[in-house]
Amino acid sequence: MRVGIREVAAHAGVSIATVSNALNQPDRVSEPLRERVRASVAHLGYIPMPAARQLRAGRSGLIGMTVINISNPYFAALIDGAEGAASDAGMRVLAANSHDDAIRERDHLGLFESVQVEGALVSPFGDTRAQLERLRRHGIPVVLVDATDPEHSSVAFDNLAGGRIAAEHVIARGRRRVLFLGARDELHQVRERAQGVRDALAEAGLELETRRVPHTDPAAGRAAGAEIAAAAQRPDAIICSNDHLAMGLVRALVDGGIRVPEDIAVVGYDDTELAEVAAVPLTAVRQPATAIGRRAAELLIARISDPHTPREALVFPPALSVRASTGG
Repeated sequence: MRVGIREVAAHAGVSIATVSNALNQPDRVSEPLRERVRASVAHLGYIPMPAARQLRAGRSGLIGMTVINISNPYFAALIDGAEGAASDAGMRVLAANSHDDAIRERDHLGLFESVQVEGALVSPFGDTRAQLERLRRHGIPVVLVDATDPEHSSVAFDNLAGGRIAAEHVIARGRRRVLFLGARDELHQVRERAQGVRDALAEAGLELETRRVPHTDPAAGRAAGAEIAAAAQRPDAIICSNDHLAMGLVRALVDGGIRVPEDIAVVGYDDTELAEVAAVPLTAVRQPATAIGRRAAELLIARISDPHTPREALVFPPALSVRASTGG
């Protein structure tokens, strides 16, 4: 028997109206009640009616895609690449922005299950293993983007090598006091980039200083740059975990009377289209985001067409675009 909203309400011990609001207007329901309804939905396997109609009709034609933060042009380019491949296959992408929030990411993955997407592209922020296993059990294939896992196909970037070439570049420019500026360690990309920098510095007999920021956006870069500009002891090179952060940093350094690159060289990461047109054009590790998004979608579409398609783990190599921020 198909589970309906009445069964969910009875299981959760709430009214039908509360279930409806929790699913469709969550801001009108307290967090404890939302959690209770979510738990009952998951336990009973409830599928909302619009998705059930799609299921009876056959295919939804939808690919779900989560990204960490769409305000970063890198993630927007990932989506653009995926949409190109999906369009070629007569499908559409349902894009969801986790916005650096593991709970929001989990809710997006639950939505993908509810609307019966045909596959999911996941650029994970938090620990998504339980949600990905639920998708697998429901026959929804997954391809990881910018991450790897032996259970799923993946398209990733060699972040260790990316950090290394950034560090080798500033070392070759004669810099010896290198700072890595990045977000929280739970992001594996940030950990790997920092480790690549650290490894290259260690081989040169140098130590790495690290500084963490709560977000990797221009505002966080400006705040860090203002503090660095005002400090008595400053690094002579800063490698940032993304371009967004680096551009805010450069703006604050220049406003604080620090010459870039003469006093401090700055390297970004991603090489988004804004890097080249920044006030001080930004040297950056280049990630081909559009190509990564397209290739990930192509792998997913192949698995949708044939669930027995072998898993693949593709890794894109890094390159460095050298510009004025390091004296290029």
